[in-house]
Amino acid sequence: MLRVIVRRLLQLVVTLIALSALIFIWLRNLPGGPVEALLGERATPERRALLTKALGYDQPILVQYGKFMQRVVTGDFGNSIRSGDPVTDVISRAFPATIELALAAMIIAVGLGVPLGYLAARWRGRSLDNLTIAGTLLGISIPIFFLGYLLKDVFTQNIHWFPPSGRLTTGLDNTNVTGFFVLDGLLTREFDASADALWHLILPAITLATIPLAVIVRITRASVLDVLNEDYVRTAEAKGLRHRTIRGRHILRNALLPVVTTIGLQTGALLSGAVLTEKVYNWGGIGTLITDSISGGRDYPVLQAIILLAALVFVVVNLLVDLSYAFIDPRVRVR
Repeated sequence: MLRVIVRRLLQLVVTLIALSALIFIWLRNLPGGPVEALLGERATPERRALLTKALGYDQPILVQYGKFMQRVVTGDFGNSIRSGDPVTDVISRAFPATIELALAAMIIAVGLGVPLGYLAARWRGRSLDNLTIAGTLLGISIPIFFLGYLLKDVFTQNIHWFPPSGRLTTGLDNTNVTGFFVLDGLLTREFDASADALWHLILPAITLATIPLAVIVRITRASVLDVLNEDYVRTAEAKGLRHRTIRGRHILRNALLPVVTTIGLQTGALLSGAVLTEKVYNWGGIGTLITDSISGGRDYPVLQAIILLAALVFVVVNLLVDLSYAFIDPRVRVR
C-alpha cells in the first residue's frame, strides 16, 4: 500500500510539472499575451518594451519557466490583472463555493444513483428498470443550462419554492469562517444563515447532479448485472445465505470498483468548476471565475492557477480512488 501511495504521489508531481510547462508555453503564445492584457488600450511600442523587460519576458523561455516554478512552489501565482489582488486570494474566495456545490451534487448523485442502479439490475426488464433507463437517457442528453433555466422558471418564478440565484439572501448576516456558507452558519450558531444557504444550494445541486446521477445509475446497473451472473453469487444463493448477506458482501462489494472509478472522475470534474450551472445560478465559484477571467480582460495569472488547481484536484481524487480499491476488493491489496 505504501508503494502505491508513493508511486501515485510521484505521478502527481510529474503530471503537474508537465502540465505547468504546457500552460506556461501556451499562455505566452496566445495572441496579445499577458503584456497586451496588462496594458490594454494604453499599449504603445515603448510601454510594451518596458513592461516586457520588467516582467522578464525578454529572457529565454527556460529561464522564465524556472522563475515561474520557483514562485509556484512558494504559492505565489502573481496578481490578478482584473482586480490587482493576489491570485491565491482570488481563488480562495471562489473555490469554497465550488466545493460546496460539487459535494452537494455528488451526495445527491451517489445517494440516489447507486440504489437505483442496483434495483434496476435486480428487477431487470420490469417497470422500474425501464423508467430508470429512460430517466438516465434524459438526464445525460438534456443540456445542463437548459435544465437550470427550466428549474429556475418552475421552482423560483412560478411556485416560489427556492431562491433564484446566489448563495445567501442579501442582507442576511453570515460570518465567513471557512467559505462554506452552510458550515459557517453552524459553526457560528447562525442557524438562520445556515438554513438559508442550504435553501440556496438545493436547486443548483440538483441541476448539477443530473449528469453524474445518470452516469452512476447506468454504471451501477451494468456492473451489478455482470456480478449477478457470477458463479459465487449462485453458490451463495444455493447455500441458503440471507439475501442481505448476498446483496452486501457478494454483489454490491464486487460491483463497486467501476462505480467508485466513475464517482471519482465525476467528482474531479465537478470540483474543477461547473461553469454553466454557476453562471445560471450566479453562484460565484471557480466556473464563474474562469468565464470572467477569459471574457473580462484575459486574466492570465488567474487562468494559469485555475488550470493547475484543476489538474491537482483530478490527480488527488484519482489517488483516493486507487487507495479505496484496496479496501473494497482485497485482491487489489494482494497484487
